[in-house]
Amino acid sequence: MILMMILALLLLFATPFSNEFGRVVGVHGFYLPGVAPQGANFLRVCLFCFVRSSSCAEWCLKRQRIVSLERVRLDHGTTLTFSLSFSLSLLKRLRPMKQFYDANCYCKTDYAQDDIVFMKVNKLTSTKTQLPYDYYTMPYCKPNPIVYSAENLGEVLRGDRIENSLYSLEMRNDMQCSVVCKIDSLSEQQTKDFETKIEEEYRVNMILDNLPVAMVKIRATEDGEGETVERKTYERGYPVGFKASVEEGGEEKSFLHNHLRFTILYHKDQETDLSRIVGFEVEPFSVKHEFEEPWDDVSPTLTTCNPGRMQYVTHGLAPQIVEEGSEVIFSYDVLYKQSDIRWASRWDTYLLMVDDQIHWFSIINSMMIVLFLSGMVALIMLRTLHRDISRYNQLETSEEAQEESGWKLVHGDVFRTPEASGLLAVHVGTGVQILACTFVTLAFAILGFLSPANRGGLGTAMVLLFTFMGFLNGYVSGVFYKIFKGPDWKGNAGLAAMMFPGVLFGVFTFLNFFIWTQKSSGAIPFGTFFILVFLWFGISIPLVYAGAWFATKKEIAEDPVRTNKIPRQIPEQPWYMSGAVSILTGGILPFGAVFIELFFILTSIWLQQFYYVFGFLALVVIILLITCAEITIVLTYFQLCNEDYRWWWRSFHSSGSSAFYLFAYGTVYFFTKLEITKKVPTMMYFGYMGVVSYGFYILTGSIGFLASYAFVRTIYSSVKID
Repeated sequence: MILMMILALLLLFATPFSNEFGRVVGVHGFYLPGVAPQGANFLRVCLFCFVRSSSCAEWCLKRQRIVSLERVRLDHGTTLTFSLSFSLSLLKRLRPMKQFYDANCYCKTDYAQDDIVFMKVNKLTSTKTQLPYDYYTMPYCKPNPIVYSAENLGEVLRGDRIENSLYSLEMRNDMQCSVVCKIDSLSEQQTKDFETKIEEEYRVNMILDNLPVAMVKIRATEDGEGETVERKTYERGYPVGFKASVEEGGEEKSFLHNHLRFTILYHKDQETDLSRIVGFEVEPFSVKHEFEEPWDDVSPTLTTCNPGRMQYVTHGLAPQIVEEGSEVIFSYDVLYKQSDIRWASRWDTYLLMVDDQIHWFSIINSMMIVLFLSGMVALIMLRTLHRDISRYNQLETSEEAQEESGWKLVHGDVFRTPEASGLLAVHVGTGVQILACTFVTLAFAILGFLSPANRGGLGTAMVLLFTFMGFLNGYVSGVFYKIFKGPDWKGNAGLAAMMFPGVLFGVFTFLNFFIWTQKSSGAIPFGTFFILVFLWFGISIPLVYAGAWFATKKEIAEDPVRTNKIPRQIPEQPWYMSGAVSILTGGILPFGAVFIELFFILTSIWLQQFYYVFGFLALVVIILLITCAEITIVLTYFQLCNEDYRWWWRSFHSSGSSAFYLFAYGTVYFFTKLEITKKVPTMMYFGYMGVVSYGFYILTGSIGFLASYAFVRTIYSSVKID
C-alpha cells in the first residue's frame, strides 16, 4: 500500500503541466524516450489518468486492448514486459484514490497541416552566475496577458518560469521574416539589462511541444574502428548576444541576437498525413533591421529581410548594437524539415553521450577497488579470523587467555555504549533514509519516469521520497537508540526528524535570501516554502515518530558478550592507527570509486547539461556501498586487534570521511572548471556543496557503521567467553 501511495504521488507531482489554448493539458511530454509510444507510454498515461480523473480512467479502460502485452525497449537496451493483468490490477488499486487534479487525458502531439503551434519561453541561464532569470525581466516582446504554465515542485526549485510568447507557427508552413515587435528606443535601463546579460553569457531557453530549443553543434568523434566521424549534438538555448569590436583593436561592444531562425524537425505519418515534432533547433542572428516608412504594426515591410525580394537574414548583415536610443526589431524565420526520427526517440540527440568509454573506465576503476578490498576482507575472514577463533576457543585456562593479545581481550568493552549515542543513532537513521531515497529514485530514473523529458521530475521525486522515507529514519534510529539503552525515545525521534532537514532548510533559506536580493527566478516563492514546510512538519515528522514508535515495540537481540562495569585501559596506539590517520585513510577508496562519475554529475548541475546515465550511476552507487562496507570492516578489525574498543564513531567517520574528499574535489572543480566570480553564486556553490557533502558523509558513514556492527557481532558470537 505504501508503494502504491508513493507511485501515485510521484505521478501526481512529477508530471510537467502546460497551459495550451486556455486549458490545462496534463500529460504533455509524459513519455519514456526510446520506448514505443503505443505500449509503455500509453500505460503510463493510463496510470496518470487513474490517479487524477475518473473520466480519463474510463477512457483508458475502453482502450485497454492496446496494452494487452507489449514488449518495449529502453534507451540502454533494457527490456521490460508489461502484462495486462498486472497493469489492470495496479490501475484498479490506484483508481479509488481521491482525485487531486482533473487533467485532460489526451495530449495533442499529432499535428495536421496548418495547425497553429505556440512556443513557450523559459528562464534565462548562465554558467557564469548560476542565477536564472525570468524571460520577461528582459525587454523582450511581451504578450498581453502573460500566462504562466503550471509547474511541478522540481521545476520551481530549479528556477523554471514557463510562460507564453508571441512566437507562433503554422505546422509544415515555412515562415520568413515574421516580425514579433519593435522597440522604438532602448532606454538606459534596457540597455544596461541587455549589456549585463550579454557580458555574463546568458542563454535564452524556449520550449516547443515539450522540446527545449537547442543550437546545433557538430562534434568530431572516433568510432569503434578508430575513424573520425562527425556527430550532431545539441547545445541548449541560444545566447542573448555577443561582444565584438567594431574595428580591429577597438573597444568591444555588445550586440543583440534579435533574429531567430527556427528549424522544426517533424516525422510524418504517411497514412494519416499527421505530423509529430521531433526536433526544435535555432540559429540566432544579430541584424540591424531596416524597414519601409511608415511602420505598420500589423504588417510591416522589412528591407533587410523580405522573402518577396529574395532578401534573407545572413551573418554578413550589419549587426544590432546595444546602445541607448537604438531601435530594435525582433523577428524570426521558421523552416520545416521532414525527419526519419520517430517521436519516441526525439530526445536521443539531446541525450547523445559521446564519452561513454569514460563511464566504463569509471566502472572498471571502481571494480578494481572492490576486488582489492574483497580480497583483503576474504583474507581476514577466511584465514586470520578463522585462525584467531580456533586458537581462542582452544585455550583451556584463564591464565592462557590473559597471555593472549588481540581483539578477544576487549570483549568486555566492545559493546560499551559510545559517547553521544543518541546522535550516532540519529545519524545512522538519517543515512538509511538517504540510502532508501537514493535507491528508489534511481529505480524510477532507470525505468524512465525521471528522464530529462520530464522537467523537474527528478527534483520532485527526491523531495517526496525523502519525505516518505522518514519512517525508516525513525525506525532505524529508534532501534539503535534502544540498543544504546537511551531513556527518551521521543526526544531522539524529534532530533532525527529535525537534524538533517533542519540543516537543509537553514542553508537553503539563508541562500534563498541572497538569491532573492538578486531578483532571480531561482529564489523559492513563498507558496513553495509553505509546501516544503508542510511536507516536513505535516508528513515527514509524523512518519519519523511513527517509525520510532514501532522501534520501541521491537525486541532487541542481546549482545553476544557481557560488558564489564569498569572500562579497560586502552594501550598506546601506533601513529598509523591514530584517529585522524585511520579516519582519513578510510575515505580515500570510497571516494576513488565515485570521483570519475562525480565529474559528470557536477558538470550536469553547474554547466547546464543533461545527465541521464542512471544505469552507470546505479552501478557506481552499489560499488560505493560495497567499498564503504569493506574498508570499514578492515579498519575496525585492525583497531580491535590493537585493543582499542572505541569503534562505534570511528567506523562511522572512517567511511564518512570520503565526504571530505568530495568537498575538496568540489573546490578544485570550482577553481578549474567554472568561471564564477560574483559573491552570491560563490556562496550558492559552496553552500550547496557543503550540504551535499554532509549528506554524503551521513550516507557513507551509515553504511560503514552498519557493516562494522554486523562484523563485530559476528566475530564475538563465534568465540567462547567465560
